[in-house]
Amino acid sequence: MSPTALGLLALAPIGLSALLLLGLQWSARKAMPVVLAVTAVLALTCWDMSVNRVVASVLQGLIVTVSVLWIVFGAIFLLNTLKFTGAIQTIRQGFAFVSPDRRIQAIIIAWCFGTFLEGASGFGTPAAIAAPLMVALGFPALAAVMIGMMIQSTPVSFGAVGTPIIIGVNNGLDSTAITQQLVQEGWTWEQFLQLITTNVAVIHGIVGTFMPLFMIIMMTRFFGKNRSWKEGFAAAPFAIFAGLAFTLPYALTGIYLGPEFPSLIGGLVSLAIVVQTAKAGFLLPKTHWDFDDKSTWPADWSGKVEISADDVARDKPMSQFVAWVPYLVVAALLVVSRVFPEVKSAFVSISIGAKNILGEAGVNADFSPLYLPGGLLLIAALVAVALQGKSGQRGLALTNALKESTKTLIGAGFVLMFTIPMVRLFINSGVNLSDLPSMPMASAQLFADLLGNAFPLVSPTIGALGAFIAGSNTVSNMMFSQFQYEVAMSLKLSPAIIIACQAVGAAAGNMIAIHNVVAASATVGLLGQEGATLRKTLLPTFYYVLVSGVLALFALYVMNLTGPLAQ
Repeated sequence: MSPTALGLLALAPIGLSALLLLGLQWSARKAMPVVLAVTAVLALTCWDMSVNRVVASVLQGLIVTVSVLWIVFGAIFLLNTLKFTGAIQTIRQGFAFVSPDRRIQAIIIAWCFGTFLEGASGFGTPAAIAAPLMVALGFPALAAVMIGMMIQSTPVSFGAVGTPIIIGVNNGLDSTAITQQLVQEGWTWEQFLQLITTNVAVIHGIVGTFMPLFMIIMMTRFFGKNRSWKEGFAAAPFAIFAGLAFTLPYALTGIYLGPEFPSLIGGLVSLAIVVQTAKAGFLLPKTHWDFDDKSTWPADWSGKVEISADDVARDKPMSQFVAWVPYLVVAALLVVSRVFPEVKSAFVSISIGAKNILGEAGVNADFSPLYLPGGLLLIAALVAVALQGKSGQRGLALTNALKESTKTLIGAGFVLMFTIPMVRLFINSGVNLSDLPSMPMASAQLFADLLGNAFPLVSPTIGALGAFIAGSNTVSNMMFSQFQYEVAMSLKLSPAIIIACQAVGAAAGNMIAIHNVVAASATVGLLGQEGATLRKTLLPTFYYVLVSGVLALFALYVMNLTGPLAQ
C-alpha cells in the first residue's frame, strides 16, 4: 500500500467523525460508537494489529476515561454544591454592581471570572455559569452564549488545573519511545513536557491578550442598537488592560510553575485587579454602553429561561468571602499537592491501574483519585457544605448536587467511553504484524508531504478541528499530539513548538465545539440557535488559529528556535 493511501486510511476515523457530526448532524452519542467500530476494523485489517492489542488499547482507553470523568464529576459536583448552598447567587450579586456599562460587565464576568472558573473546573463550566449570569443582568441570551463560548479559548489549555496537558498531551504521545530519544540528548520527559507548557503559555499570552476586546466589539456589532464595531473599540484601553491582567500572570505561571496553575492564578489576579480598577474608573470609556430596550430585540435573541436582575440583587445569603472559600480551598490544595514532594507522594500513593495491559508492552494506564483534580474538587465541595450550608439542610444540598452531577456525568461518560478508546487505538496502532507506521505517523507523513515547511501555519487549525469534533481540548490533544510530533520530526522542526500549536489550536476550537454550544445554550433556554452562535464564534476562532500559526512560523523560521529532538 502506498504511503498516500495509508495516510488517507489513517485519516478515515477523523473524516468519518466530521461526516457524521457535521454533515449528517448526528449526536456524539450516535457517532462515536460507529467511529470506534470503524477504527477497530481498520486496526485489525489494514494495520494488521492483533486482537489482543486492540482489546488492550480499548481497556487502556476506558481507564483513561475514568480519570477524565473523575475530574468532570468533581467540577460539576462543586458547582452544583455551590448552587444549592446559595454561594453562586452571592457571587452573582457581587458582579452586579461593579459597573453599569455592559462592555465592562462582559469583560469582568466572562473574561476575569470565566477564566478563573476554567482554571478551577474546565469542561464547559465557565459558559454554563457566565451565560445565565449575564442573562440575569440583562444581556440577550444569544449574546450571553456567544460571549460565554469565547471564554473557551485562552484559559482552556490549562483548564481543569492542566488536564488538557497533563492527561491530553501525556496520553496522546508515545512517551516511552520519545523518552528514549530524549535521554540521548540529555533531556527528561518532564523537561520536555514543561517546554511544551512554556510554548503554550507564550503563544496564548500573546494571542489571548486581545480576546476581551474581541468579546466587546462583537457584542456591540451584533447586539447593539447601532450595530457598531466602533462602540466596542471605544472600550479598547480597558479591554486590553484586562487582557494583560490575565495573560501576564498566566504566561509567567506556565513558564515557572507548570500546566496546573496558569488559568487559575491568571483568573484570580485579573479578578482582583480588574474589578478594583473598574470601581475606580481607571481606563473606562467616557459614556456607558447598554443594549437597546428589550422590547426591540429580535425574538431569537431571548431564551426560555428568564432570570431578572431584581432576583440577583436580593438579600445576600452569605458574604462574598465565604462564597469564594471553596475555590480558594481548591487553589490551596492544588498548590500544596503539586509543589511539595512529600504531600504529592501521599496523594499519589493511592493509585489504581495496570502496566502492560493483557501483556501488551507499553499499554499502561493508572487512576489516582486523590491526586487528580476531581478528588480535590470533592474536598472543596465538602468544605462548602460545612461552611455555607444551613443547619439541617447540608445533607439535602449534597444529595441534590449528587443527583444533578450524576445525570450530567452519565451523558459525558457515554460519549467518552467510545471516544478515548478510539484515540488509544489510533495511537497504539504502530505495533502491528505488518510493521506499518502507526495511524498518526501515516497521516503525519501525508500532511508533511502535502504542506512541507508551511505545516506550522496549519498546525493550530488541526488542533481546533479535533476540539470541534470531540468537544474537548483534552481529547483533541490525545488524538493529534502524536500526529503533530511525527510531522515535526519529519520536517526536522522543534516538536515542542508544534505540539504547543496543537494544544493552543485545540483550546481555540472549543469556541466552535458543538457540545459546548449546546450546553451553554441549554443554560439560558436557547436550544435551537446553535447555528447562529457558531457562525459568530467562527470569527474569533479563525483569528486565534491564524495568528498562532503565524507566530509558530516566525519562531521556527525567523528566530530559528529549536529544542530537544529538533534536527
